[in-house]
Formats: sequence, C-alpha cells, structure tokens
Amino acid sequence: MTTTLFTDDWTFRREGEPTSAVVRLPHDAMVGETRSSDAATGNHGGYFPGGAYVYTKTWLVPDDIADRSYSLFFEGVYGTTRVVLDGREVGRCDSGYREFTVPLDGLGPGDTATIEVHVDNSDVPNSRWYTGSGIYRPVWLEASGALRIARNGVHVITRSIATAADVEVLVRLEGKAPPSATVSVEFAHADGVVAQRVTSTPTGGTVTVPVRVPDAHPWSAESPELYDVRVDLAVNGETVDRQIIRTGLRTVQVDARRGLRINGEPVLLRGACVHHDSGILGAATFAASEYRRARLLKAAGFNAIRSSHNPLSRALLDACDELGLYVMDELTDVWLTHKTPHDAADRFEQTWEADAASMIAKDRNRPSVIMYSIGNEIAETAKPGGVDAARRINRYFAANDPTRPTTLAVNLLLNLMSSRGASAFEREEYTGDKKASKPKRRQATSSAANMVTARLGSIMNIVSRLPAADRASCEAFAAVGVAGYNYAYGRYVSDRRKYPERVIVGSESMPGDLPAIWKRVTKVPGVIGDFMWTGWDYLGEAGIGVWSYGSESGSINKPYPALVAGPGAFDITGIPGAPALLASAVWDAADAPGIAVRPLDIAGRRANKSPWRASDAISSWSWRGLSGKAQIEVYSADDEVELRLNGRSLGRKKTGLRAAYTARFRTVYEPGELVAIGYRNGQETGRATLRSANTPALRLRSESIALAGADDLAYVWIELADEHGTVDSHATDTVTVAVTGAGTLVGLGSAAPSTEESFTDREHSTHRGRALAIVRGTAESGEITLAVESKRHGAAILTLRNEAIVTAEPGTPGKVHAWPTP
Repeated sequence: MTTTLFTDDWTFRREGEPTSAVVRLPHDAMVGETRSSDAATGNHGGYFPGGAYVYTKTWLVPDDIADRSYSLFFEGVYGTTRVVLDGREVGRCDSGYREFTVPLDGLGPGDTATIEVHVDNSDVPNSRWYTGSGIYRPVWLEASGALRIARNGVHVITRSIATAADVEVLVRLEGKAPPSATVSVEFAHADGVVAQRVTSTPTGGTVTVPVRVPDAHPWSAESPELYDVRVDLAVNGETVDRQIIRTGLRTVQVDARRGLRINGEPVLLRGACVHHDSGILGAATFAASEYRRARLLKAAGFNAIRSSHNPLSRALLDACDELGLYVMDELTDVWLTHKTPHDAADRFEQTWEADAASMIAKDRNRPSVIMYSIGNEIAETAKPGGVDAARRINRYFAANDPTRPTTLAVNLLLNLMSSRGASAFEREEYTGDKKASKPKRRQATSSAANMVTARLGSIMNIVSRLPAADRASCEAFAAVGVAGYNYAYGRYVSDRRKYPERVIVGSESMPGDLPAIWKRVTKVPGVIGDFMWTGWDYLGEAGIGVWSYGSESGSINKPYPALVAGPGAFDITGIPGAPALLASAVWDAADAPGIAVRPLDIAGRRANKSPWRASDAISSWSWRGLSGKAQIEVYSADDEVELRLNGRSLGRKKTGLRAAYTARFRTVYEPGELVAIGYRNGQETGRATLRSANTPALRLRSESIALAGADDLAYVWIELADEHGTVDSHATDTVTVAVTGAGTLVGLGSAAPSTEESFTDREHSTHRGRALAIVRGTAESGEITLAVESKRHGAAILTLRNEAIVTAEPGTPGKVHAWPTP
C-alpha cells in the first residue's frame, strides 16, 4: 500500500452558496464563520454558528489502476459526512473524531473523477466545547494491490524487555496469499538494522512473527527511544507490499501495591488535560502545531497528556512518541445521556464500537499511549444501565488491546446527582426538537451565584467524600482497571483503605489544588498521578476559567463575546501563566523561581474568581503608565525565596511544600527590575528576573526562520516591545498583516479571553502587548515576507524561508530510516 497526502487543490463552499474558494487541507470551516450572541453553540462553542459545507476535488486517475485499487483515508471530519464520487455516494461517517476509509471504485485508467465531501454540522450545540467543522485533519490517498498488508495491519507487542526485548509482530493480510508468500520484519535503530525475521505465510489472515531485539533501547518519557519497523510482504521473493511504522519498545504494568510501572520502573504521571483545537487555527490539525504544544508542555515539567474528551490526532501522538510524553487517550464525553441537545447520546449504542475500534487501531503501536479512558464524567454510571455499558466497553478494549489498562473519569458529584435523579446539565432546557436553533439557558449572574462558582472546586471535593457519592461510583470504578477521579483528591486516603486493590489516577483537577494533590500522589500507594484541567487553553466552554472583575458576570458560562475557556497553564497562543509556574514548582522542574504579577490595570477591582484558575497573575513587570500596589507571586520548590526590586530587598518568605510552593509579596509598583532568588539550606539555587520595557515599538519575532513546505507552520510573535525584546503588557494596538511569497497567513489573533475579532482576518488587536501570526508554507520553495503595520507603534518586516519537501505517511514523524535496497 502506498499512501500520499491528498490535501491540495480542494474547493470549499457553504452549502447552498454558489461561490467557492480553493483550500489546502486541513481546514476548519467553523473558525471563519461570524460569531454572535445568538449563535446556537452558545458558550459551549464560543458563540460560533454551525453550518453545512461542501469540499470538492478533481482527481486524474493514474494509468496503472488495472493493477491497483484506490481509497481515501480521512483522519477526521467534524460533522455528519457523506463522500460522493462522480455523483454517487461511496461512504459516510457520523463521528467527528473517527478515522474512516472510503473506496474509490468504478474508475478506469486516465479517468477524471470528481470527489465531493458533504459535511453537515448545523445541529449545534453537539459538544461542550469548540469542535470546528469540516475536514479538519489530513486526508490520504491509498493505493494497494489485491494482496496487501491491511491498513493498520501491523501490531508490534513488546512481551518483555531487559538487555534484549522479546517482541511479537502481528501482520494482518488482505487477499489470497500463495504458498510462496513470505512476511519479513526488520527493526532499525540509529545504528541501522538491529533485528530481522522472515516467515512463510498461511493463505491469509494474521501472521505472527516473533522477533528478539538485542541490546534493546526501551522507550519512556525520559528516554523516548524509537525503532523503525519495516514489514515486507513478498511473493516469490518480490515485494508486493510494505508498511513502515515507528514505535518504541516498552511494557506497561499497574497494580495497587506498586502503582504504574513503565519497563518495570515506577512512574508518576504529571499530567495535562488537552482539548483538540489548535487555538487561533481553530480545529485544523497541523503536525507543527501539535509538536509545538507537546514540546512546550514537556519543557514546563509535564510528562503526560490526557486527551479531552476524544481520541488524539496522529500528529500529536507522533509528537508524544518522539518527544516523550505518556498519553491517556479518551474515547468520548457522552454515552447514553445527553449533555448538549445535539450530541451523540441517541446513537451511542450504534457507534461506540466503531469509534473504539478506530482509536485502538490508531493507538496500539504508540509507545506513548499507556492507558485508555473509555469515557468522561458519564454520570449514568451511577445506575445499572451505565454500569452495564462500562463493563461492555471495558471488555471490548481488553479483548482488542490487552496491553494497556483502561480507566473511566468519574465526577463523583455528578454521579451522586444522577443517582438521585438530578443532572448538572438540566440548566440546558432541552425541548426535544432537534431542529431548535438554540437551547434556553438559565445563567446565574448574581453575587450569590458568583460566590458559589468561586467555591465550586471545594464543593465538589467535599461532596465527593460523602458515603452516597461512594455508593454512586463504586460499581463504575470496579468496571475498569484504573479509577479516574475528577475533582475528588480528598477521597484518596480513605478509598485506598476501603478498596485496597483499587488503582487511582486524578483524571481531572483544579490547577490550584496541585500542591495538596501531589502530596497525596507521592504518599498514597496506588495513586499513580494527576491531570490538571487544563495544560493548554482551548476555545469554547467560554469563560469557565476566566476571572472577571467588578460587576462583570462571575458565572462560569460567560456571555458573548467570551471566546476561550481560560483554565490553561498555557494560553491558546502558547504563553505560560501562573498555573504552569505552580506546576513546575510542585514538581521541582524549574531551575529558578517563577515570578507572576497580578495585572495592574485591574488593581483595586473586586475579582470574581474561577475555581479552574487559582491566579490571574502573568509573568510581567512592565505596566507602562500605571501605578499603585502590585501583588507579586513567586513559585518555587526552594526552602525560601527573596524578592528584590531595583536592588533592594522586599524580604524573604517560605516556599516549598510547607507554603504550597507560593510566596506572595506586595509593593508599590515602580519600573525597573524585579528579581526572585531561591535558597535551599541557606544556599542560592537560582534566580529569575522580570524587567520593565522602555518605549515599546512594533517588533517581530519568529519561533523558526525556515519552513519545510506546505504542511509546516511558522509562529511569528507581533510584540509591542523595547529594544531588548521586553514586552509592555499594558501597551495595546491594532496590527495589520500581509504575507507574500512562498507562504500564506493562516491565523492571526491573541489570547484575549473576550473579543469580537476573527482569527481569519488580516487585522487584529494585541492583548497584553502581543498578537500571534501563523504562516503556512506552500508547495513551492522560496522566501516569505511578513509585513506588519500598527496604528501607533510603527511597522516591521520579517523574512522567512520555505523549503518544500515530501510529507511522510501518516503515523510517521516525518523521517524514516534509510533502508538498504532489498
């Protein structure tokens, strides 16, 4: 089977409209729509409308079609999807996160075929977050012969690993294999081919090839060693099909006494929950974006990602494999009971098995994927029908991939409510009319409601300790291998006593609770880690983690034009905030204290806090034109920290575990230099500095200077900064961007939590002194010029270079071992 990208020269139009535009996939149709206060997605989807769309591509059929069959492989299309070939339907998919394949049959050599993909995502809200619409993940053209290795037909299983690794390679064939057929397997590492095995095949089905890999290099997050595995199917010594995958050799074990072990070594999961959108790119999935996210999370001290609440993209799994991040991949947010009016609850029983099969096929060769989550906050698991579903789904995963444990992320408060006939989702008054444009909402905006919102985290933790909450969750936890606790760390000690065989993971937690949580993770046997909500901010669920001020709504469901959720340790552009600094301190992952300052432009205003964000402070001491009291937070694992302003000491304070890793200082703001110094046993361990900006001007800073073709991205920061690069957080401006040459502008925006501006326009306002432009390469090599003008801070030009390259097959990280000629 040969697999090539099939992403260029598509046209796109809205259903019912005559005009179309040329697009290169992946493409998010929703992010370009006009947001409004009455958009049917409401705060769930960031006030974007749904819609129906048509993608069209003309394809010239190769001349060798007599010997080959062709199909299209879709990594993900959001919306009910129909694929039409020359006017006849050839495939459908009703799941926005399921990979699927459609055949391109009935064509002759040299034919010109017209392919249409009809995507209907007009029934919204169908999710509790921003989903995007359209062909938001890559599409591939597959060509194969009558005898072939099946798609996802190679499964590498590490049975044991020590000095050598004992591995089984299962190869599933399609078509009738003659007696002369053989399957050969070769493992290659950096030093070349290190192991090989050839076996004759039966007439079809699955072939098991045992391989011993000497001097094995185990994969782990700390040492993400990868092997290229080449599988050849040959007849009479001539190769008729080949698949190459990249994988790692590792084992996973978990039990209540010794916890989680990777390759026999104990591991604690320092986890980040991550939604699937790509910030200002919308839902469009690019490898460059996913690698960037994984790299920044790992640098901040995270070693694990929990997908929330749907299977991760192949590109993000590539990044986790290559960079070293453990993955809990999650199936779904919805089973049998609606959470939004148009979600998949009504068809869950008909679709879950196909969704699970797709996820397992995508994940099973991934060393990074160490656990499957079969669902998130499925409150019906408090009742017999939900428990039965949990057992059935768990059995399916165990039968189809017994090499990984399963978990179920349970919110004990929601389960308790469900056991008593109530639902947290009844604030959405469902009419039962699936064509209704918008559900009625009951928003709480009073002072009393704001107070309840601020205390919601502690309320969930307290309620979760009740005996009734235990009764409403114990059967669900017994149905899976690892019990996933959402916002219930207060139960860890008592539940380990009551259920000594239970393995526990904090599948979702408030960022500010991490000091208390991690103390339990490191002390309570059988608790294997924690996942913060969230590691990376996301679109939709607008305002759940955003602080408001004064008379503004303190509800977790912020009104239009609220756009982002707000709880991310990193914002949607990739800037770390106070939660990231706290996590690094708790895990002792930083080489110096972290400094954050509450914004001076809200000083003196009452804060309506969110439990999903413990602090609104940012890493800046540049507040040009402002004065008053500054509130400073220093995060450190050290014994104590000293804070100095312009050379004079503001005092020393305790940090580390006994101070919840946080020291707080107050002082009158003055421009200059703020320095935090960490001490252990009286000795300095490191220091961090924030500086005030001199007169800011428009400056451009790219995270990379070269792109690798039409599927690569450059992230270019547009900053209001001084000559030293210090950004003025109080400076604001509107910028206009023009890109010429071998690149295109695919996103322009900021991390502003509330805005009416679009990420698809050429003009955007800065937020906290920054905007972000994302440039995509083209299929032609050459220079890219990015010209930016501002209203008050001047103009700037940046030149990048694009070098077009051939993109690798899906599931590979872009480069494959150079195999010797057979």
